[in-house]
Order: sequence, then C-alpha cells, then structure tokens
Amino acid sequence: MAINYNGDIAVVLDFQHRTPGNLRAFVQATLRSIKTGKASDVRFSSTEKIEPIPMMTTKMEYSYKDGVDYVFTDPDTYETVTLAAELVGDDKNYLVENAAVTVTFVEEKAVSIELPSSVILTVAEAPEGIRGDSANNMQKPVIMETGITVQAPLFIKTGEKIKIDTRTGKYMERA
Repeated sequence: MAINYNGDIAVVLDFQHRTPGNLRAFVQATLRSIKTGKASDVRFSSTEKIEPIPMMTTKMEYSYKDGVDYVFTDPDTYETVTLAAELVGDDKNYLVENAAVTVTFVEEKAVSIELPSSVILTVAEAPEGIRGDSANNMQKPVIMETGITVQAPLFIKTGEKIKIDTRTGKYMERA
C-alpha cells in the first residue's frame, strides 16, 4: 500500500506489528519515498492515523533496456513506461523481451514491478556433465540468456529452454 507520510507519498515495503513486554504496541514499517527513492524505517504508535493513497496495477510487457533504465509497454494502449534500474532491482535477471509483468502505479508514477511466479529462459552456456554422475541428482551451474547463473540437472544443454522460479531463482523443469 501507499501512504501520505510527512507530506510525501511513500510505498510500504514491509511492516511488523510489535507489542514489547510492558510497553505500548507499535508498528515498525519500512517505507520508500516516491520522490527520493530512499527507504527508511519508521515507527508508528498504535494511536497514529495514516492516510492511505490508492494504488493501481496494470499488466505490462517488458520491451527493452534503454541505457540503465527499463522500458515497459501496455499491450492494450501501447503506452510506454520507463523504470529506473533501482526500481527493477534483481528482477532484471528474469526479464526477456515481451515478458509479462504487473506494474504498480501511485498517482501516475510507477513504484514497483511484480514478476510472474515462474519464467521460461534459454540456456546460453552449459558445461558438459561428467559421465557417471547421475546417481545422486547432481547439478551444474548454467548461465541463462539474461546473465543469471542457475543450478540445473546435468542433462540440460546449451540452447534449451527451462522454467525458473522467480521467487527462489531455482530450476523447476524443462520448458
């Protein structure tokens, strides 16, 4: 969710409700400012009022990388949105052309992206498996088309497409 905090709009990245021993309950939240992009830890008392700000999510497709920024396109209206590398973060390891993502907007500004739970990527480089190592479900590091390294079974070869879990970064199956 997004909130109005000190006259600035901030996205809530994480929060915990705490009730320590004999003290009053409070909420510890991690907020990211939309203007500055910086994250900070904030403590709210249980009596404080916050003003939520509506968020809108849109299905978009990854188009291309423009310098250090990433460009996404709405498949219905063909409008483009450019996101900074800091906003995309480690999700860049799973982005290929025309990959579907969910982009969250607050007041017409993109604040985060959400990947599907799994993606299909092509193996760019896979070393040969050693013969006779198939007894214990051995794995080898393979390099994907996006540059990320994933542990995959020995039978995976260069050029094959495999399914990867975007939450854990682990091999799931052949595609």
